This record gives sequence, structure tokens and C-alpha cells, in this order.
Amino acid sequence: MIKQKNGWQEVDWDTALQYTREQLKTVIDKSGGDAIGALASPSATLEELYLFQKFLRGLGCNNIDHRIRQRDFTDQDVAPVFPALGQSIKDLEGNNAVLLIGSNVRKEQPIINHRLRTSVQKGCKLMLLNPVDYSFNYDIAEKLIVAPSVLIETLAGIIKAQLEDTKCEAEAGLRQLLGTVEVTGKHRAIARILHQAGRGTVLLGSLAVAHPQYATLRALAGCLASLCNVTLGYLSDGANSAGAWLAGVLPHRNPAGKSAQAGLDAYAMLERQRGAYIQLGLEPEVDCWDGGLALRACQAAELVVALTAYRTPAMDDYADVLLPIALPAETSGTYINMEGISQGFSGVVSPPGEARPAWKILRVLGNYFNLAGFTYTASTQIRDEVMSIIGDIRPDNEARWKLPGSLQTANGALQRVTDIPMNSIDPQVRRALALQQTADIADGAIHINNQLAEKLGLGQNKQAYIEQGTGSALLPVVIDNRVPETCVLIQAGQACHASLGAWYGDIILRKE
Repeated sequence: MIKQKNGWQEVDWDTALQYTREQLKTVIDKSGGDAIGALASPSATLEELYLFQKFLRGLGCNNIDHRIRQRDFTDQDVAPVFPALGQSIKDLEGNNAVLLIGSNVRKEQPIINHRLRTSVQKGCKLMLLNPVDYSFNYDIAEKLIVAPSVLIETLAGIIKAQLEDTKCEAEAGLRQLLGTVEVTGKHRAIARILHQAGRGTVLLGSLAVAHPQYATLRALAGCLASLCNVTLGYLSDGANSAGAWLAGVLPHRNPAGKSAQAGLDAYAMLERQRGAYIQLGLEPEVDCWDGGLALRACQAAELVVALTAYRTPAMDDYADVLLPIALPAETSGTYINMEGISQGFSGVVSPPGEARPAWKILRVLGNYFNLAGFTYTASTQIRDEVMSIIGDIRPDNEARWKLPGSLQTANGALQRVTDIPMNSIDPQVRRALALQQTADIADGAIHINNQLAEKLGLGQNKQAYIEQGTGSALLPVVIDNRVPETCVLIQAGQACHASLGAWYGDIILRKE
């Protein structure tokens, strides 16, 4: 479909792709390839992701990213070739201690959770540092549930406890950085368990990656792992985020982690509005770290091309071209897991109507722009090409991070916390009628604990106003004692409050 002065029109593929070429060429001729912003779902196939970045770079655009739920990119130049688990999934069962930072792993990574549960049954001591007191199906040895603004200081306290108790050597500047941090008994207990583990792991989850000071969080987690001589690992966000890193769907790296002329990251290309956006398999106003920012950027653009399996009211408003793509079960492709193992699959059903696998659409677009290297006739040819570039690259989470000059302290304001329930995580599950009848969906509510509710005079199922930045919403209240007193949990993955904006930040909450 293409948008004309008289509204949306259904057209054939040739017309749609020719129109896309003409409109993109207009933007490029006017402002260059840097005027384009390109966002891809981390659950797209390796073949789709590889062609996506290859097509965009052929147009002179390096504003390419799949890290749609991340805000802090200050350490991306020293990030690993891809954030890996640091061990095999099975080897998780052999750990004696695990510190999980920023993750509801039971819902986000059920298979990983199963392995962790098995390790606990074997005697592993699992510890948590989280912004919400999630439920787990095994015993927790120690846990610290704190507001996002306190997460950094809390992790710093564990490191300082380790340094004080063991007198071990530290990275230059680390002791000075931790100078004013207060150490508690909980900090010492966690540090002691990790230090004595023999075999242990510090795992960073998706809530850690989304933290507005992720670079600092990653650096501190790495320092702690190094001091305790345990493994540092990452839990992936999206079915194929490892594949996206290796395929080069990044503003600063080509495939296989090779340096590229740096473009804008996912947040920056929305903050610094582009003339055109190309989006692959996502709904930016729902899927991005700041839905309000994404919506405004798309609305202001001259051109938005959406490769999408679904048509939404928001897209009807801001998009100019809708190109229907096949869902994962309707195409062949490859995923790479957090171990670095590639896993191929075939389509099991045909795409409906005029939908086509995204790799085919990108291949033909490359032909329309006369780009070299777009002669594929099967997805396996694309797979073979990208895998030959990736070669035998293995995961490497060794010590590469940037310590900050100082640690930011909390300002005492009420804070927003955000997570995405497992059945609201992407466009497909959000439209699965059976899944939407489960408890694991975004409920469009304000979650606060009983103490904060009493303080503000709010009650279960009452309405309350929430203000964040320039956005506001009237939402129902849910009493949820998993949430710290200084926080409000608002689940992502829904359009009803996309205008509120960022996943984390200071907010104002008041009665209706």
C-alpha cells in the first residue's frame, strides 16, 4: 500500500517498490544517505538483518540499529563482538553462584531459567539485583530490590565490599570511584558468595540493558566478575539479537564486528529526527525505549517505509509505504543464539495474500537501486554469504568497558520502571488471541505498592494521572507490592500510553 493525497491505495508489488525507490531517492538527493534512519527488530532472521544493513549501507546510510530497547550507547566501541552468555546454556547448571542483574528471567528466558533452576537444585546460590521483586520457581539466596536510580550505587556497594574483604587489586580509578559508597551486610553477603563460588556467573538481563546508565552498569558488572574470578554473561533481548550484532545491524560496525563509519544509534536517530525511516518488523511507538519520541519522529518524517506483517492505526497515520512481510513461521532463515550457535529453519506455511519474506523484498529493492550483490535466489545463498563473513568468530566477553568518572546518585523523585510481559514482546504475540487471555500481558495500568498508594490516597482499580516529560495519561491503579515504594511500574508493549515516553525517568503521580 502507498499513501496518496486521497488516502491509502492498494497497489501491486512493482508499483510499491518503484514508489519506494522514487521517494527514497528524493530524500537522498536532497540530504544524502544520512537523512535516513533504519530500525530493525532483533527477532528478524539473520538473512533479513544482513540484507537490511547491506541495502542501507548501499544507499550511503549508517544510521542502522536493532537495539531498540536501549538508551545508553556510550561504551559501544568497546562492546564485545556480540553480547554472549559467556558459557554454554547447559553449563549454566554447573555454577555454584549466580548474580542476576536486571532480569525477570523466568518470563524473559524460560529455557535459561530452567537451567538456573537445575543449578539451584544442585546447590547453586542464586542472587538478584532487580528493580521489581519478581517471582521465581526456586530458592533465592540473597536479593536486593531497588529503584533504577539506586541500581548503580547498589552494585558499586557489592564491589566495594569485595575490595574491602579481600584486599585484592582493582582497576585504576575503581577505588576512587567507590569512595563515598556505603557498604551493607547484604552487599558483603553477595560479594562473599560470588568470591567463594569457584565457578560463578554475573548475568546482565534486558532490564539492565535498558537502564539509562547501562554503560556504567556493564562496567561495574564486569569489574565485579573480574574481582571474583567468575564469568560475565548477557541474556539476549529478542530472538536473534546475537545475529543482529554479527550481521552488522549497528551504526558503528559492519558484519563480523568490523569497524564502520559511525552513524546514529537507535535512540539518536529518533531524537535527531531523520527525513526518512525504514523499519523492519517492528512498531516503533510500542517497541522502542521511548515510544513517544519514536512516534513524533515518524510523524515528522518526509517518508516512512514499513516492512511489516501488520497494519496499525499509528502506521496509517505516519507511514507512506506498507510492504507486507512474512512472519518467522512463513519463511526460511537462521537465528544465532546467545552461545553463538546458528540454528536454521524452513517456513512451515505460506505467507498470506501478497506478503513476501523480507529478504526477498530487500533483494528486489537492491535491484531497483542497481546495488551490487543483490542477485540471490534463495535465503540459503544469503546465509552462506554472511556466515562466510562471520567465519569462526566466537563469543568474547573479556574485560572491555569504560569506567565513569563518577557515580550518579538518586534525586529522590518518584521513578518509572518498565518491563515487557512475555506475551506483549513483539507484534506477533500481541495479536495472538489465546496469549492475550493469559496473565503475561501488558495491562495498561499503574503498578504501585501499598505504601505509596496510601501516601497518595490511591486504591485498587482507581484512576490516577501520570505525567512524564511532556506526556501524560489517565490509567487504572494496581496495588503491586513487588514494586519499590519510590517507583511506579508501567509495562511496555502497548499503544495506550506510548506518549508517556521513556522506559525510565522521573514521573509525577496524582489522584484523578
